[in-house]
Amino acid sequence: SSGINAEYGHTINRLSFGEHVPTQVNPLDNHTFIANELNTMRQYFTQIVPMRYKKINEEVVLSNQYSVTHHHKHIDLNKAARGEQTGLPGMFVTYEISPLMVEVTEHRRSFTHFLTGVCAIVGGVFTVAGIIDSFLYNSYRAFQKKLELGKVS
Repeated sequence: SSGINAEYGHTINRLSFGEHVPTQVNPLDNHTFIANELNTMRQYFTQIVPMRYKKINEEVVLSNQYSVTHHHKHIDLNKAARGEQTGLPGMFVTYEISPLMVEVTEHRRSFTHFLTGVCAIVGGVFTVAGIIDSFLYNSYRAFQKKLELGKVS
């Protein structure tokens, strides 16, 4: 036995790569990990994507957004000393920068676009109401015919 055991946990209060923009979500903000066992290795694999954010006033902000996956495993120090297992206890962050860039542009929708959306909603409500009305009317008529024929018990 090596006599050394590492017990840890961590909290990532804020992790970002560049200036914050309104649509940006940083998945590791306020992230807490508490190891349930000694000698745990926690790995974070981050994919950083450059971003160009164009505000409504034409101001351009260059920033980055990222996605993350994580993995943790128990490190048996005896096996590691014999070369049967790799890794060290601790927290590790790996970065990979994407060759692609995301471009986000703010814009206001016109009043005609808003009006078209309202008309679509009203039209959809009337269509669904018509289908329900037709179903109820035809069901009622079929029931009335069965009553007239005496087939309803």
